[in-house]
Amino acid sequence: QVQLVESGGGLVQPGGSLRLSCALSGDVFSVYGMRWYRQVPGNQREFVAGITRGGVTNYTDSVKGRFTISRDNAKSTAYLQMNSLKPEDTAAYYCFASWRSDGYWGQGTQVTVSS
Repeated sequence: QVQLVESGGGLVQPGGSLRLSCALSGDVFSVYGMRWYRQVPGNQREFVAGITRGGVTNYTDSVKGRFTISRDNAKSTAYLQMNSLKPEDTAAYYCFASWRSDGYWGQGTQVTVSS
């Protein structure tokens, strides 16, 4: 049974940084493509960043140059380094693991950017 556990969220001032982690258990992490999404109450969940199992990354335009997605297969963990945070980055952040037709969500971690 695959489980994803996110951590690293919290309250940060505008311009600050946070690093989110997403730990996968129950399967071989290296075969999974990993993505981060975020959701504000009342809105649809939106794609933020993704990394393939080969390490190719892509980002939504609003976070390019500020966020970096990475993975450590030895630790079965994906990361989202978020720099220069803005109030509009405030959301619940979710990681998603996909391989073939299987997909799994984590429980989410809240990021609040406020002074």
